[in-house]
Amino acid sequence: MPDTSSTSRTQLTTEIGSGTDADQPSAGAEILLELVDDDGLTIGTAEKHWAHQQPGRLHRAFSVFLFDQHGRLLLQQRALSKYHSPGVWSNTCCGHPYPGEQPFAAAARRTAEELGTAPALLCEAGTVRYDLPDEASGLIEREWNHLFVGLVTAEPKPDPAEVADYRFVTAQELKELQEAKPFSVWFRTVFEAALPGIREITGGRDW
Repeated sequence: MPDTSSTSRTQLTTEIGSGTDADQPSAGAEILLELVDDDGLTIGTAEKHWAHQQPGRLHRAFSVFLFDQHGRLLLQQRALSKYHSPGVWSNTCCGHPYPGEQPFAAAARRTAEELGTAPALLCEAGTVRYDLPDEASGLIEREWNHLFVGLVTAEPKPDPAEVADYRFVTAQELKELQEAKPFSVWFRTVFEAALPGIREITGGRDW
């Protein structure tokens, strides 16, 4: 069973500006992740791509689930140009904090960078640890993942280098999309772990 902690609410009040691309490697740029131990404590850093190669290194990550005023979940289809899990559908946003960056700040920042709109409300929804190999790429996700749920009020304006498509879905529409389209290897795990927070933020609404 996923290891989740209790949901706490934090109103997002800081202004989120644009930043560098933390998900796609660029020429000459080394992207570092925080390595963690079995208790989620930082023990060092590692280059991003290396940390995802077999056998993988346990590192800090985050996953965001945002909902509109109708209780629909915002999904994104990852850009086809991504080296990791291109073209698959996944949750609103996911990624890795920079070393020393708080997961909450990283989640808000990356959501704004990828989707062109910051969360109107963002709440902590626990953590989950997993080891999930991706057969398509040969990479592995060994992550200590901080979960966030929240609300979005503005229409997304996604960065095409990050997001190929997006859509808002009901619980039933999510099930149908999962049957028809490929999803990221981590989606089901993080979604199930975040369900208590999702039900709280949506007031139930069939999730």
